[in-house]
Amino acid sequence: MSVAVITGAASGIGAGLAREAVHRGMDVVLADLDAAALEAVATEIGGKTIAQACDVANLMDMQLLAEEAFRVFGQVDLLFNNAGILRTGLTWDIDPEDWNKVLNVNIMGIVNSLHAFVPKMLATDISSRIINTASVGGFLPSPFMAPYSATKFAVVALTEALAGELKASGSRINVSLLAPGPVKSRIFEAKPRASSQEFHSAMTAMLDTNGLTPDEFSPLVFDAIDRGEYWIIPQPDMFEEGFRRRNRMIEERSLPIFYSVERE
Repeated sequence: MSVAVITGAASGIGAGLAREAVHRGMDVVLADLDAAALEAVATEIGGKTIAQACDVANLMDMQLLAEEAFRVFGQVDLLFNNAGILRTGLTWDIDPEDWNKVLNVNIMGIVNSLHAFVPKMLATDISSRIINTASVGGFLPSPFMAPYSATKFAVVALTEALAGELKASGSRINVSLLAPGPVKSRIFEAKPRASSQEFHSAMTAMLDTNGLTPDEFSPLVFDAIDRGEYWIIPQPDMFEEGFRRRNRMIEERSLPIFYSVERE
């Protein structure tokens, strides 16, 4: 039996990944800060499931999660570093506390998970995979969500570095970068600042109109894992043209393309 660990599993993409993992016959370890919602997901999906409330920004919490996962199941086949949060507003207007929250969850949450899980995964020496959730926003930055864009760019770099290190060490751990497009979730639930109210409303409406449900999105992720893909981009139509435009912009040293904002 294969084992999947999923952070940010109480809602959105994480909950969808959990349902799909159980559907595919996997045991699951679910982690989230929201204990009540996490328990609800665990009850819903059934199967052999551990639901452990934890803060990915806290290294000790992640170490306890890893210890419990390996105590119960003895291995981890898929480690989904999926937890993430978003704050909108003008870069200089977003509270430093909110900046730190986004940095600590979106970047240090993955770093803490790697500290907690990778040594144990190396010791079991089985073919396994770490999947770090970035975003299309990790390639195409957007005004009014600088903390999110900055951290997701960092996740792209961190994941590539991790893949190279694991390959250089001769391990059997593979790595994938997951870059979702619009997926219906609670990512925009935090109340926006006045400076980003209009942007926040537009992005929420876009998710409602164009976003996949987590249960539509998650099978695409697992299919890509089955194919052994590093770049997991389940919604290429939301990515390809912007990626080409950004590459041209960099090559030509032209002015930035402001995604999600109309240019005059």
